[in-house]
Amino acid sequence: MNGHIVEVEADIGQTLPAFVLLGLPDASLNEAKDRIRAAARNAGVPLSRRKITVNLIPASLPKRGSAFDLAIVMSALAAAGDVRGCGSTVFIAELGLDGQLRPVHGVLPAVMAAVDAGHHRIVVAEENEAEAALVPAAEVRAFQTLADVAVAFGAEVGDVDRPDPSIRTGAMTRVLPSAPLKDLSDIAGQQEARFALEIAAAGAHHLLMMGPPGAGKTMLAERLPGILPDLEDDHAMEVTAIHSLSGDRLCAELVRKPPFESPHHTATPASIIGGGSGIPRPGAASRAHRGILFLDEAPEYERRVLEALREPLESGCLVLHRASGTASYPARFQLVLALNPCPCGLANGKGIDCLCTAQQRRRYFNRLSGPLLDRVDLQVVVQRVSLADYAGGTSAETSAVVAARVAGARAAQRSRLRRWNYTTNSEVQGRILRGDLALPRKVTASLDKALDRSLVSARGWDRVLRVAWTISDLAGRDTPEADDVVTALGFRLQESAQ
Repeated sequence: MNGHIVEVEADIGQTLPAFVLLGLPDASLNEAKDRIRAAARNAGVPLSRRKITVNLIPASLPKRGSAFDLAIVMSALAAAGDVRGCGSTVFIAELGLDGQLRPVHGVLPAVMAAVDAGHHRIVVAEENEAEAALVPAAEVRAFQTLADVAVAFGAEVGDVDRPDPSIRTGAMTRVLPSAPLKDLSDIAGQQEARFALEIAAAGAHHLLMMGPPGAGKTMLAERLPGILPDLEDDHAMEVTAIHSLSGDRLCAELVRKPPFESPHHTATPASIIGGGSGIPRPGAASRAHRGILFLDEAPEYERRVLEALREPLESGCLVLHRASGTASYPARFQLVLALNPCPCGLANGKGIDCLCTAQQRRRYFNRLSGPLLDRVDLQVVVQRVSLADYAGGTSAETSAVVAARVAGARAAQRSRLRRWNYTTNSEVQGRILRGDLALPRKVTASLDKALDRSLVSARGWDRVLRVAWTISDLAGRDTPEADDVVTALGFRLQESAQ
């Protein structure tokens, strides 16, 4: 996410033909030596037959990937006097052997770093043009072939066969369509769970839903993105940059809809938190930044995966340390957990049909540690749907109606929290809740009593107040009332009471 400017310089010596690449290149970057020689020859601008030494500055920074191809060949051509005026231009593209410019991942954060460093002229492949142009103040020029780039910078290109553009197919040239959002009107009954979902959307709170199989937990979670407001410009830029780095698609426009990530319960810590060879890449937690990370059948995940989420739930970012370097990715997501009341799923209500022993139930719930649950704002028990709700034909509110209330609550939060540079209640620090936003003791009496009886922790005290403020915002009140605090406390104590 934090790019570095790499200066590419070349020297042509008076010795035997050779190509030396300096500056801590990785294996894929070392392959550029043979790749760009063939690309330059087939583009009609062959490189010098003498010794070419290319240095990537700063030399102490490890370089990786094929995005340096175009910069290296343009530096070599400039050293030979074939091109001019490219010294302050940033070149980001991979080269094919036929001289075509190929798109690369991570163009958006790379261009952002270039513009921040004062380099506004950018050259990319045609497929990356729309993504690079998303950065304000960037002067983007896109080309299809190396020959076109060389001509634009004053080179004389010989007669060569132009590459066939019809062969430019593959995963990198596809823009993946977004899945259609699902509507809340599909949910029958579940008024309490729907209300909890609305609170979670309005204040960006974490949510846990426990209930028997078929009660609608997954359906509720999948409809949360449909009631969330669109991302603001700065948040949309962050989310788009993460998706650009992840390489799952080309970003022709800013990602405005909050992302929704639902990894399988067999996912490894590296796939959730981030990892991979070399510099670690974003995981599901970072791809869910400013959106939702949904863990269905939460107790089935590895304990290491669940515990690794504790830090980003508090800090909103992930710092991954590896031998080859350190990477920092934003990870301010909403965590939504869904689980059954027991391994067989039948311990609902009186639980007379449950076949699990007390030890099995205890082992099942112990997979979710107390510190992790203490970071979840809302805990709701999802009951089985009654026949009257399911087959009665009663129309439920649509996502559009709920989204309008959520948008109003978000607007109230932005107005109230602007002076602290917050946008949602879930971000407010405890010192502000106990200071400038402190509520009268008669309003927080029930919460204070729960804290004295050790029913909630100090962290839980803050989280209940944040939820109470969100309930007040949804109701259109300026400050929470005692009933709002009681409702928020009830959502927090539901699961523990079970």
